[in-house]
Amino acid sequence: MTIHTFTYNPFQTNGYICHDQGEAVVVDPSCHTPAECEAVQRYLKEHDLTVRHLLLTHGHIDHIFGCQFFVDRYEQSFQMHRADLPFLQHAPDQATMFGLRMDPVPVPTRFLHEGDILSFGNTTWTVREAPGHSPGSVLFHDEARGYVIAGDVLFQGSIGRTDLPMGDLPTLMRSIHDQLLTLDDDVAVYPGHGPHTTIGRERRYNPFLNDER
Repeated sequence: MTIHTFTYNPFQTNGYICHDQGEAVVVDPSCHTPAECEAVQRYLKEHDLTVRHLLLTHGHIDHIFGCQFFVDRYEQSFQMHRADLPFLQHAPDQATMFGLRMDPVPVPTRFLHEGDILSFGNTTWTVREAPGHSPGSVLFHDEARGYVIAGDVLFQGSIGRTDLPMGDLPTLMRSIHDQLLTLDDDVAVYPGHGPHTTIGRERRYNPFLNDER
């Protein structure tokens, strides 16, 4: 199983191609320019990957720039939690807030829920709901291999911001406590920004989790 990170757009957002046995998922297409999108597409072609799922950890603008590109290429919609649908519906307005331009984003045809199972190759992910940074933030957890794709819920040394529309700090802290800090220390965390980390590192050193030590 391979996790390939691509970091693009003015927000330096991490997107991921995860693949196993020739099948892949694209998580959070952060690619903003045509060149960035083509670079992700080139990786998929070079590794001869069949895309099984297009996934979003949440609907904030920096994580959805490339949605239309991949919907057009693979004729399937991105899957996300329904609670973040307003962010997709108002994506051009989100972009304008940051001085950027973006066309409307296709509406998903499938929504994710707590406990959903996603499979590709010999890999199985479980969806975990983790609201707070946004109402529909989700995690993708591979229990067998010990990692989680975390979006903007938890970072190395930090947590997701909650000052954006529909963010809520107490809700985010409950999500981190219930959905992440209950995992083993050696579970790897692949976040939406910055380097990957582990649950144990954040439990010990993350200044926002002092009360959880």
